[in-house]
Amino acid sequence: MLTPPDITITREHDGNVIAEGGDELARTLLKRAGFQYEQAIRSFWYRLPWDMGEKRENEMASHAAQLLTAVGYRVDIAPDLFVGPTTTPSDPQGRLLYGHQILNLTDQLNGAETAGAAAGLTEHVLDVNDGVLVRLSEFFEAAAEKAKETGTDEGWDLAYDFNEAASTLTSLGERLDIATDQLRALDRPPRPNWQAQIANYYGSAPAAQHPVRTTAPTGAPSAAPPPAPKPGQSR
Repeated sequence: MLTPPDITITREHDGNVIAEGGDELARTLLKRAGFQYEQAIRSFWYRLPWDMGEKRENEMASHAAQLLTAVGYRVDIAPDLFVGPTTTPSDPQGRLLYGHQILNLTDQLNGAETAGAAAGLTEHVLDVNDGVLVRLSEFFEAAAEKAKETGTDEGWDLAYDFNEAASTLTSLGERLDIATDQLRALDRPPRPNWQAQIANYYGSAPAAQHPVRTTAPTGAPSAAPPPAPKPGQSR
């Protein structure tokens, strides 16, 4: 009997892309690949967000399969989902998959139609806890420690460079701490300045009602009332 795959990734009849199987590490990798964890009383599974479009869903499902396969999982992905690795002229084999993941994120950013949509993508890079900048800083810190382990002068020099890179990334993340919120706020209509507010006020205010003039203009003779008749006289 064939051993079942550790993880299966399929598209269900309703269109949802579902991943099943694996363990805690697989859950972490699937989450990194964009899947969301779902749980019922006796089972659990992972799914991609809805309304992403089949092309993007296929790309994310294929990327998840590559991540899982790279660390040793047996993955059975439905043929209609698999699109192959992302490649570039400088990496025709699609070996540098993490760089390609950032490239895909950049492509999505270029296609974002609103500042809010763009902000949601920049959050993947700038999030203070799990963003790309934070993880890259940790990566260079780990690389510095590996260089020190060689016990050589060259290793210590390289460790210094790696730590400098980590410090630069940390500083950059601190400078851009609220950039995602600022970008999202660009979708809101700008608040008018005080000159525009005054112009709007006078433009919308009702016209002033001037009283009707009842007195004769200056210099015009006024009509005198006829004299009252004296008693006993008639016309």
